[in-house]
Amino acid sequence: MPSDAWAALYRGATREIGVLVYSGLFLAENTGLVQLLVDKARSGVSVRVLFGDPDSPEVAQHGQDIGLGEAMAARIRNALVLFDPLRRTDGAEIRLHRTVLYNSIYRADDQLLVNTHVYGQPAQNAPVLHLRRVAGGDMVTTYIASFDRVWARATPVE
Repeated sequence: MPSDAWAALYRGATREIGVLVYSGLFLAENTGLVQLLVDKARSGVSVRVLFGDPDSPEVAQHGQDIGLGEAMAARIRNALVLFDPLRRTDGAEIRLHRTVLYNSIYRADDQLLVNTHVYGQPAQNAPVLHLRRVAGGDMVTTYIASFDRVWARATPVE
């Protein structure tokens, strides 16, 4: 995926932005993207971000599976620090999840980038699908429902 694909997706959001990842460090290291999310939240767009709980067994297992070991938890902690400006913004919320992720989800209204996970590989080595809600289709709805289930069980970052 081109590195600006995420910013292009989020620039078009008018109602809701969602991120479901383990670490999403590549997003966090892009200060322009973090600022874009802050600006979107300030303009009334709901921004919800889910990171893996760095103390969870799911994150530890994922780190082992992709060859990062304990560095996976460190990547999440780093991303949380870099996302702090968003955490302090009204209209935005960050939570920690303890789920096994089969994919990462990046939502802007009715469009999604879905990064499928491949066992034994870091996310950047796996395919990304660009999905749009269409009349009569339910694929986008299925992924949004998945995001919402994880969100409902996640713990807010204070």
